[in-house]
Amino acid sequence: MAKQNEKKRALEPELRFPEFNEEWEEENLGRLFKHRQEQGDEDLPLLSLTAEKGIIPQSESGRKDNSNADKSRYLRVAKGDIAYNTMRMWEGRSALSSLEGLVSPAYTVCAPRSKADSTFFSHYIKTASLIELFNRNSQGLTKDTYSLKFPSFAKIRVHLPELPEQQKIADCLGSLDDLIAAHSAKLDALQDHKKGLLQQLFPAEGETTPKLRFPGFEGEWGETQLGKIVSFQSGGTPSKANSAFWEGTIPWVSAKDMKHLFLEDAQDHISQTAIDNGAKVAPRGSVLILIRGMTLFKDVPICVLEKPMSFNQDVKALRAKAGLEQKFLPFLLLGNKRRMLGLVDSAGHGTGRIDTEELKALFIFFPKSAEQQKIAACLTSLDGLISAETNQIAALKTHKKALMQQLFPSPE
Repeated sequence: MAKQNEKKRALEPELRFPEFNEEWEEENLGRLFKHRQEQGDEDLPLLSLTAEKGIIPQSESGRKDNSNADKSRYLRVAKGDIAYNTMRMWEGRSALSSLEGLVSPAYTVCAPRSKADSTFFSHYIKTASLIELFNRNSQGLTKDTYSLKFPSFAKIRVHLPELPEQQKIADCLGSLDDLIAAHSAKLDALQDHKKGLLQQLFPAEGETTPKLRFPGFEGEWGETQLGKIVSFQSGGTPSKANSAFWEGTIPWVSAKDMKHLFLEDAQDHISQTAIDNGAKVAPRGSVLILIRGMTLFKDVPICVLEKPMSFNQDVKALRAKAGLEQKFLPFLLLGNKRRMLGLVDSAGHGTGRIDTEELKALFIFFPKSAEQQKIAACLTSLDGLISAETNQIAALKTHKKALMQQLFPSPE
């Protein structure tokens, strides 16, 4: 009896809704889904499977436009189907379709049978335990060639409850997804608003004053070269051969860390020994700008240090000189980002580069101190809202991940 109870617990999730107590059943995925293999229909739209937004119109995915391609080999997907990337299912590349259309033949399309709620399974197949099964059943010599075709997918056995409990779990996770989507939409709106403000609060090309100014400020902005109002500090990389340099708590910033305006930490850390041996540290409030890297062909990463940090040789640390407010500096750079992108050239091997001397020589317009403070306060406040939304989304995603670990059974 004890062994039977132990087996039952292993087949059920840790967390269940109180109205359900039936044991979960074990079934092959092939008994829960059928392989939809209907091909091309010229009247149906092309769809793409994306990591963040699921299955969406290809025109909204930012990918290559294949609208004029031969659609005869494309696969039909219906509302409620689950499509997965045949070569990437071991990474969890799957999504539920809320649209009818055509997907690439690189996908496998699964239509739910009567015992399966597709929304429930769209969450279930992203759990670590099932992704491990998909990985184990994929075929290929390396991960670059792994493939999970439907016959192998169909043989995988999973545990599932009756439809009412499937739907209850799906509704719970769906409401959480709706909340995440609402916060994501708010974040997008705030970021668009900031982008629009930056375009209006700083002079356009050929102009000496911005389109939008706060009440009480008038007159033309001053013009000077960036190097005359900003000091530049170079970074460096401690020797990788000395492990003692990399066993510390001092953040060491490189391009991969520069994804948000306000930087609180870095992925890599160095020791005080590394600092004593020549590694540079920029004080809190310094503005970092990337001057070398692939990213420069599409963006110029800029960030503000929330505490003292070290940084590598592809980055410069900037400090305001007399006449320029340090808190205004990052927004001055953001407002001139398009012009800085114009300075990017190739440093060889496809790497982008901004010549420091050319950056210092860049002519910019800036207002007097009081207006600098007003602009900085406005945009800092907006960045606070953006940061709060970003943190809220991250917290909700963490909560969902933890909830899924409890709502679905684990082999352990």
